[in-house]
Amino acid sequence: MKVKIHREGTNILIILMCMLLVINALAWLFIRPEVIPIVFSSVSAILYLLVLNFFRSPRRTFTGNRDRVVVSSVDGKVVALERTYEPEVLKCEVIQLSVFMTIFNVHANWFPVDGTVELVRHHPGRFLSAYLPKSSTENERSTVVIRTPDGRRVLVRQIAGAVARRIVTYAEPGEEANIEDHMGFIKFGSRVDIYLPLDTEIYVKIGDHTVGGITEVARLAPISKK
Repeated sequence: MKVKIHREGTNILIILMCMLLVINALAWLFIRPEVIPIVFSSVSAILYLLVLNFFRSPRRTFTGNRDRVVVSSVDGKVVALERTYEPEVLKCEVIQLSVFMTIFNVHANWFPVDGTVELVRHHPGRFLSAYLPKSSTENERSTVVIRTPDGRRVLVRQIAGAVARRIVTYAEPGEEANIEDHMGFIKFGSRVDIYLPLDTEIYVKIGDHTVGGITEVARLAPISKK
């Protein structure tokens, strides 16, 4: 698995590097005793490594059975798995599977299923903690609906949090969705909800940790032909 820096972080990392270099240069030139600039440099290095880690973007290849598979869209922890009513787009009862990301997780978002992007919609809202259940309907969010090759509709929702104030969605209506491709990116910790048909077979439980683009979280049931 190869790792590179995500394009969303390139400018931030360059600007942060320049700021830290200026601050540390001034500290070493004008502040004494030397222990103070040493502390400045140590803290700066740790901060930069944390931000660098946040914007890492591993290249992942799914090697399992792709037939009707649903993979996790993100790295993180399963915090919700329940039957619920999705009122905004699908307007029916579904299974909601939610994965929460901390600031230490990879924040690239993968498509959860193969298919065709049917709808992309942005919803303005609040910035509550993404760990709270009501964040799914009250927070700033972006909704993507994918129609699978056999006609199933799967909704995936990127949700902003108390810290995460920027959601980036790359998906466009009409384009092909591939579980190995990035659907978007959320900056600085948040969550992603996947809404699945009620007859979907679920492979995870609350508390499980997932890897985006790799962990099989469910498998859609075949559509019966009468």
